[in-house]
Amino acid sequence: MNKLVFILLTICLVSCKKTNPVEQPWPSETLADISYGSDAAQKMDIYLPAGRSVDSTRLMILVHGGGWNSGDKSDFTSNLPSLRLKFPNYAIANINYRLATITANHFPAQENDMKSAVDYLVQKAPNYRISQKIVLVGASAGAHLALLQAYKYSYPKIEAVVDFFGPTDIADLHNFYRSGSEYQNGLQILMNGSPTTNSFLYEQSSPIKYITSQSSPTIIFHGSMDNVVPVAESMTLSNKLSSFGVANEMIRYPNVGHEVWSLQIMNEAFSKIESFLKANVN
Repeated sequence: MNKLVFILLTICLVSCKKTNPVEQPWPSETLADISYGSDAAQKMDIYLPAGRSVDSTRLMILVHGGGWNSGDKSDFTSNLPSLRLKFPNYAIANINYRLATITANHFPAQENDMKSAVDYLVQKAPNYRISQKIVLVGASAGAHLALLQAYKYSYPKIEAVVDFFGPTDIADLHNFYRSGSEYQNGLQILMNGSPTTNSFLYEQSSPIKYITSQSSPTIIFHGSMDNVVPVAESMTLSNKLSSFGVANEMIRYPNVGHEVWSLQIMNEAFSKIESFLKANVN
């Protein structure tokens, strides 16, 4: 090999190495109190896994309960280590939303916040290096908001919903409560009236009214002794999903009430969620 050929070959090899750097895996990150709106309540925590990519990293959004008038994203704090361990290929967003009071934040403020949070995360997905494949996980009032988002809005398409004892027909829930009770009064504050005086909003806020054959696959968990959200809400939901051919699974726990769930039950639920998502989220 003559000297000129050797020099040109060396330059080529060096140049190729410079133009094809080895991409380093992205480290895990925790982003606290990220604003998705102008209100102080419109914040979320985001947990981004190491090695994430826009092709393979799905997004799980957690929505806390509390009767739409209380609760906080910190309610999921004790579950986060198990969720991150069980779903290492998911980014997790844990959201807050505006809470209803006698004078402010009547429904659909909470529905609007849920949609705003989802839209924000879709918009920011490329920046966070995650995909737009979304799974919603809610408890009680949070499950109601998750179901409503998934069934009512066609974009973004929600891949699956995890529903822990969520209300599905708000008028039926109102009528389940004893007249004048704390729960019924709270629901009337939220809805700014009763099913008689504000029937349109009760219908618009009920996830079960929006089920079609294109609805998101849904896994449902409910305690048979729940006296806050009756198990009939979930049974009716499961039956209607089945009637439209939508993949769903309902797990009932006998002698379990509302939000009084043992570590053993939660671990079992997470395993069932894992199987359900593997079967229904591509």
